[in-house]
Amino acid sequence: MSTLVSNMSSTDPGLIPSLNSKQQAYVNLQLPDPRNGEYLLGVFHLIPAGKLNMLQAAAEVAAESSTGTNFKVNTETPFSRTMNALVYQLDLERNLVWIAYPWRLFDRGGNVQNILTYIVGNILGMKEVKALKLLDVWFPPSMLEQYDGPSYTLDDMRKYLDVYGRPVLGTIVKPKMGLTSAEYAEVCYDFWAGGGDFVKNDEPQANQDFCPYDKMVKHVKEAMDKAVKETGKKKVHSFNVSAADFDTMIERCEMIVNAGFEPGSYAFLIDGITAGWMAVQTLRRRYPGVFIHFHRAAHGAFTRPENPIGFSVLVLSKFARLAGASGIHTGTAGVGKMKGTPEEDVVAAQGILYMRSPGHFFEQTWTKIPETDKDAIHLVSEDSAHHVVLENDSWRGMKKCCPIVSGGLNPVKLKPFIDVMENVDFITTMGSGVHAHPGGTKAGAQALVQACDAHLKNMDIADYAKDHKELEQAIEHFTKAQKDAM
Repeated sequence: MSTLVSNMSSTDPGLIPSLNSKQQAYVNLQLPDPRNGEYLLGVFHLIPAGKLNMLQAAAEVAAESSTGTNFKVNTETPFSRTMNALVYQLDLERNLVWIAYPWRLFDRGGNVQNILTYIVGNILGMKEVKALKLLDVWFPPSMLEQYDGPSYTLDDMRKYLDVYGRPVLGTIVKPKMGLTSAEYAEVCYDFWAGGGDFVKNDEPQANQDFCPYDKMVKHVKEAMDKAVKETGKKKVHSFNVSAADFDTMIERCEMIVNAGFEPGSYAFLIDGITAGWMAVQTLRRRYPGVFIHFHRAAHGAFTRPENPIGFSVLVLSKFARLAGASGIHTGTAGVGKMKGTPEEDVVAAQGILYMRSPGHFFEQTWTKIPETDKDAIHLVSEDSAHHVVLENDSWRGMKKCCPIVSGGLNPVKLKPFIDVMENVDFITTMGSGVHAHPGGTKAGAQALVQACDAHLKNMDIADYAKDHKELEQAIEHFTKAQKDAM
């Protein structure tokens, strides 16, 4: 749905006179061209609190999230007023508010946490609102130029693994905690030996006494070497480098870099919300040749649809791409165990994967040059055709961010998720969907590979399973487990 044309029919002109002098400075329902490159645009769902009407509450949000406070101050200047966020559209029927933020407000160092401090910072605690959720954002090309975007992408990982035309098949080691370093590496080996591509630490993995970080790194390297030698295939491990302080995070990164891993065979996982955006951007800038894996632990506090305060999965995912994450978890679109729908999760996944993609309200084009430029149009066309773009002309746009899919998937659910996702450009990281297989982790990995093969051959997995015992066991086990859980 387009938000770029003023929807005056749903804006009661009688609300304008209700604004006080401070609020008036943060409203312009006749803003000539919000897409002129000066503004970051946002759409909020807003329900006012107390006696405020919709426009008054929206003006207070715009003020608090840009230059203002609760009262008009005598220290403002003519220039400071040009930095005011502006309410430029309302939809009273759906309680929607469109706000334009002069992006010159933001730290010119490409600082994503600074943007979020403005637009979903103090405003989420304002007593003037009963509900306030940022549903979508739009970044102008002039702003994209200032931000890092991803460096090492899914395309680079595919090239390293020599994996094309299918998802990257991964796992999360389970149990989540409690394995020793050697036991952890053994699970990694079994998955890789079974044909899997990618193993990740779970999000709480750190330097626990029963699994010292240095030993875990050493043993994973040994397990990877053995699996690569036996299978003849490259493998990847994603290490959680989240830590208590900057120095420890970098120390963990350097430990991995210096452990003898082949470039491309390791990723750095960061708990982006709990560790912070500064940690995400530090990794992107320090290690541009490494896949930066954004785990979104705690996102539900902001993104769950029933939560009236916060921001959407799409907004979180767009900012992860802006910050330079190579990939971020985007949910299982209702197919797995996590809360989510195609309207949320697939829109978010596609919103960070393509050069141009529709969002909930804005169509975002990730080019840094004019959208009408013939080279920009060609980029979008090539990207839509699933060709690799921005290899030799990275100045023209922001590289893709990979959807990472986990939470209750198993080999039986791989094809249903691909159907919902409508593509195979993602990393799937199945936990119990691999390790709960009756034959163990290696058999679980084999079943996952076989389910993927069935999809590639356009065969029903039940038919394919007749000649593939691991998949047959997986279908029987997970189908029964799902029935028992109902």
